[in-house]
Amino acid sequence: MIKAIIFDLDDTLLWDQKSVKEAFVATCNAAKQKYDIDPETLEEAVRKEARELYSSYETYPFTQMIGINPFEGLWGNFLDDDENFKKLKAVVPTYRKEAWTRGLKAAGIDDPEFGYELAEQFPVERRKNPFVYEETFNVLNELKGKYQLLLLTNGSPDLQNTKLEITPEIVPYFDHIVISGAFGRGKPDPSIFEHALTLMSLQKDEVIMVGDNLMTDILGASRAGINSVWINRHNKERNEVIPDYEIKHLEELYSILETLNS
Repeated sequence: MIKAIIFDLDDTLLWDQKSVKEAFVATCNAAKQKYDIDPETLEEAVRKEARELYSSYETYPFTQMIGINPFEGLWGNFLDDDENFKKLKAVVPTYRKEAWTRGLKAAGIDDPEFGYELAEQFPVERRKNPFVYEETFNVLNELKGKYQLLLLTNGSPDLQNTKLEITPEIVPYFDHIVISGAFGRGKPDPSIFEHALTLMSLQKDEVIMVGDNLMTDILGASRAGINSVWINRHNKERNEVIPDYEIKHLEELYSILETLNS
C-alpha cells in the first residue's frame, strides 16, 4: 500500500532549466545591446566556461556530493552555516565574474568590467523567472490529503529555500522538506532516502519516488529499495539506471498509484 510520495523539486515540479535559460537570454541580450554580440554564442561560451571553472575549485567534490550544479553557482548566495558552504560562498563572486568575462572573451569581447556587470545581472534575472510546470499544482491538489508528501531536493538550503520563496504556493503541500545540504549528503546516497522514511515513519514499500534525474532520484531510490517513477518530459535517452515506471506527464502518476494500491 503506497502511503507517501517523495517528489524531487528541480525539473520535476519547478521548471528550473527554463528559468536558467530565460536568465541567460535576458543577460546575453544585454550584451547584444552593448556589443552586437550573438546572444546564443555568448550563452554557449559562458556555459562552457562556467562548467570548466566550477570543476576546477576545491569545492567541486562537495558540490557534487550535495548536488549543486554550475548554473546554480552563477546565482546562489550560499549563506549556509556549514564550513563547505562558507568556502563556496567565498569562491562564488570570482567564479561568476570569471565565467562571464571568459565567455565574453571566447566570443571576441575583452571587457572584464562588463563581465562583472553581466555576472551581477544574471542572478537578478534568475530570481525574476520562476517557472512551475503547468500540471504541478493540479497533481499536488489531487494527492494532498490522500498521501503524505515529502519534497526531497539536492542543493544548498539557502538556494533551495530561495527557489521555494519565489514560488511560495509549493511549500504548503508538503508534510516534510529535506534538502541535501542540510542533511549532509545528496541523492543518490541511500541514507538521505532512509532519513526521509524515518521522518514519515514509513517502510520503503509504502513510498514511491518521483523525479527527473536517473543518476540521482532514480538511482538513489533504487539503492534504498524504493519504487521509482522517472518523469521524462523531454524524451531523454535511458542509461543503465532502470526506473520502475516512466511517465511523460505528472498526471500519469494517478494510474500507477491505482495499480500499486489495488
